Amino acid sequence: MSTTTERPAAAATAAPGARPAKFRPRGESSPLSKALSHGVLILASLIALFPVGWILFVSLGPDKTDYLHPGEIFGKLTLSNYQHVLADTDFFTWFGNALLVSGITTVFGVLLAATTGYAVSRMKFPGHKPLMWSLLVTQMFPIAVLIVPMYTMLSELGLLDSYTGLILVYSTTTVPYCAWLLKGYFDTIPVEIDEAGRVDGLSPFGTFWRLVLPLARPGLAVAAFYSFLTYWAEVPFASTFMLSSDKYTLAVGLQSFVSEHDAQWNLMAATAVLIAIPSAAFFYLVQRHLVTGLTAGASKS
Repeated sequence: MSTTTERPAAAATAAPGARPAKFRPRGESSPLSKALSHGVLILASLIALFPVGWILFVSLGPDKTDYLHPGEIFGKLTLSNYQHVLADTDFFTWFGNALLVSGITTVFGVLLAATTGYAVSRMKFPGHKPLMWSLLVTQMFPIAVLIVPMYTMLSELGLLDSYTGLILVYSTTTVPYCAWLLKGYFDTIPVEIDEAGRVDGLSPFGTFWRLVLPLARPGLAVAAFYSFLTYWAEVPFASTFMLSSDKYTLAVGLQSFVSEHDAQWNLMAATAVLIAIPSAAFFYLVQRHLVTGLTAGASKS
């Protein structure tokens, strides 16, 4: 008696004209899940873009109450709000002040944070961990708590109503965060690069400046983007420490359109759109470094 078992012919060979079964590879989403995910992403994009589109739309209405009747704006679209802001206000003075303060804060703060982060990453000196924790603790205090003591110190130093005082205040808040960010990024750069620099006769600062810093451009871009975007439109410190109207930054100058009994929403919307243009341009310049800098900096920080 034969010990072999024979499979049914129908199981051994596919029936004529039958389509082969399709198996979805592991990790591949079904058409329904793809449609749902795309729908959620489209909805999230619309939610994110709606405030921007609304401000742009309101800025094209000539009256300050047009935001209450948005349907009427279509019949009277105009650029008169932008003309008034650019020609009849101190917009360019505010723009120059904001660019000066945020630009110097970005350069000074990022360089200082880079040297701090590099020192903690490479040089295990006594107290390097308490130093980083102390920088982190400074970020826990709200702005309302910091304004009064900072105002007192700037007044005693004669730095009230000066660009120098405002830049120093901004640096005290941007350096701790950027130092943590860059320290994590420097940890991802091999130590062998530093050793090769010392073999070639470079000083520690020369190694940092000529070898390590160029490799840290993605991390520097993230730190610069954070610093510039944070202080380009900062209001509490600037409105408290800058007392002269000719030293107002953009965000503080925007408050001039609001009085106790009135608010010119059309002019505020037009100014807000103009304020957003440099931020968008700066984001465009550093966008290719942002993802790399954020992911690498977060891997070991």
